[in-house]
Amino acid sequence: MGQMVDFMGATHSSTKRDYTERVCQHDKPLLVEKAMLFDKEYWDGERTTGYGGYRYMPGRWTPVAQALINHYQLSPTAKILDVGCGKGFLLFELMQLLPDAQLAGIDFSSYAIEHAKEEVKPFLQLGNANQLPYADHSFDLVISLGTLHNLTNFDLFKALQEIERVGKQHKWVMQESYRNEREKINMLNWQLTQRTFFRTDEWEWFFNLAGYTGDYGYIFFE
Repeated sequence: MGQMVDFMGATHSSTKRDYTERVCQHDKPLLVEKAMLFDKEYWDGERTTGYGGYRYMPGRWTPVAQALINHYQLSPTAKILDVGCGKGFLLFELMQLLPDAQLAGIDFSSYAIEHAKEEVKPFLQLGNANQLPYADHSFDLVISLGTLHNLTNFDLFKALQEIERVGKQHKWVMQESYRNEREKINMLNWQLTQRTFFRTDEWEWFFNLAGYTGDYGYIFFE
């Protein structure tokens, strides 16, 4: 297994969240049911059912893209896959920094693919993380941000094996987790689509179990 690397901390902490609102002021099971459709309400509806409008913000993903390039010393023609790419904003930033890179993105949400950044739409496709439609060892870097925790543990097991299979060099996955009881309760109150609730050491145990050898990172709800 690889090592813990934080590429997301500053980006995650720049957004403010009321961890109790979805539980105390709304019928949260109904919010979850709506969010789990991963359609317009999740991406571009109210904040209570998802992102509250997942729009491209210039510069927001640039530091993450640059950190990935620097850390993994990616070549100008690197082959990069984003598993759970959403609207492709991070891939777009990677395209700006590495215009000759070969990019690919896959996401379970047809709405996200249809409303993706126009410049990267040709590289995106609909699909599932537990059955990636790519040949073995196809990519220099495989990333997955905020996706794996949305899978049940048996699908998560397959998805990690698939990421391992299609990656020939570097891999980095990032998921929501917790280190103490306060972070756990905040995460449970806030989450909408999460299906796997692992503490950090449980995630690392699961990585080993699935044979995943790449790096990993977390976001926490402090």
